[in-house]
Amino acid sequence: MPPTDRLETDCSSCAALCCVMLAFDKGKDFAFDKNPGEPCRNLSGHSCTIHDSLTPKGFPGCVAYDCLGAGNRVVQEVFGGQSWQQEPRLIPVMMEAFSAMREVHKRIDYLRAAEMLPLTPRDEQKRRNFLDHLEQHRWSGPELNEFEFGLALEIDIFFHEIGK
Repeated sequence: MPPTDRLETDCSSCAALCCVMLAFDKGKDFAFDKNPGEPCRNLSGHSCTIHDSLTPKGFPGCVAYDCLGAGNRVVQEVFGGQSWQQEPRLIPVMMEAFSAMREVHKRIDYLRAAEMLPLTPRDEQKRRNFLDHLEQHRWSGPELNEFEFGLALEIDIFFHEIGK
């Protein structure tokens, strides 16, 4: 594991991206509907006003959600600490970056788990190269936009090939 675990969620370094960017439907996990890009009505600044009582107030889905550090990484690394609250025009580009970074972090999680697989030395080296790149790379918005059609696809093909 690298010195700073890229999959560690640090809400204090985020701008409540999950509370703005994600959508949810009223049901057993959420007490009301929320559209993507719409700040949750329980949000005040970058903090949840009901954080200490999410489950009893009808939000067990919020308790269960973990962005795997994608939110804090987008805010700090891609946007240099900027927030959509000070710059509302950032909402759409932060949404795109958050979505893509979640995909980056999902691949990091898969690549870490693949360490337990009986891989050939060549495949193990390939796994480690992918993992090192994803964990050590400082992402820009344009690179994240290209991720799913480039490197993510390469990683997905790698997993498909080792699964044969």
